[in-house]
Amino acid sequence: MQTDFSIQTRGQALYEFTDDVSHWLADQSDGLLTLLVRHTSASLLIQENADPDVQRDLLAYFARLVPPTSDPQMSYLTHVMEGPDDMPAHIKSAMLPVSLSIPVMQGRMMLGTWQGIYLFEHRDAPHQRQVAAHFRPD
Repeated sequence: MQTDFSIQTRGQALYEFTDDVSHWLADQSDGLLTLLVRHTSASLLIQENADPDVQRDLLAYFARLVPPTSDPQMSYLTHVMEGPDDMPAHIKSAMLPVSLSIPVMQGRMMLGTWQGIYLFEHRDAPHQRQVAAHFRPD
């Protein structure tokens, strides 16, 4: 069983789509879910979904860790044709997961109480992102 989830972003942020995945899996049995973001400037994360400060802090941390190419400390980068956020977005997606594997039991993902699935958009401009999903029953 396969599908694509389409996620509209509005710039750099974490976009939760746990409920979309849960609804898609609702009538399934035990198995394994695999998710893959189909872009080189975004990532996937399983992260806390209770306190929005977690998402804000993650965004701030990665902005400090990998600033835009307009920052003097990033002057060594050569891939700058697509804007000051593009190469840093590629670096972030190289550091963070672009795929996730999640066990499923009786049609429910085995996530922890406060865990959610997020697309982490690394670009400033809005994008329509695609996440491929594959469910393999046991």
